[in-house]
Amino acid sequence: MLEATAAGVKLVGPNDAKAGFLGSIGVRFMIDGSEAGERFSLVEHPMSARALAAPLHLHTREDEYSFVLEGRMGALLGDDVVDAGPGDLVFKPRNQWHTFWNAGDEPCRILEIISPAGFERFFQELSDIGGALKADPEKLAEPNARYGQEMQPETVPELLERFGLRIGDPVSGGWTP
Repeated sequence: MLEATAAGVKLVGPNDAKAGFLGSIGVRFMIDGSEAGERFSLVEHPMSARALAAPLHLHTREDEYSFVLEGRMGALLGDDVVDAGPGDLVFKPRNQWHTFWNAGDEPCRILEIISPAGFERFFQELSDIGGALKADPEKLAEPNARYGQEMQPETVPELLERFGLRIGDPVSGGWTP
């Protein structure tokens, strides 16, 4: 038997929702898993020009779907490189090594659907400590393990060079956490 959740109507306007900075890209928490019966969560990621979002990493528990709102998003999914523009949806399945970035010289914004929910809490923890670049590697290992994420930080220099990217710049385009 299916059970409906009794969540009320939620309207998230363009200036609503808690926001933070993950070290190179922003995050705006739009729908928390607790509001959707833990089936999914939804965050927005604003990215400055040429910003790398993260080192190569994989999720063991959830799939991610990135819907491009504006700008160009590049992604490395296994051995495949994709370039996505407004209206494109990029599927990043669990257990696949991947990363993503702003592939253009203008700001990029994506909606990230995480299913099932839970990983949005990793983003909250990362934002609370000031982002990945400020985190002690040992301190970052604990939430990675707790959230079932594997990360290869040693891939950052090659990713920056290979795709002409930057890391650690504040988010531009008028967005503020």
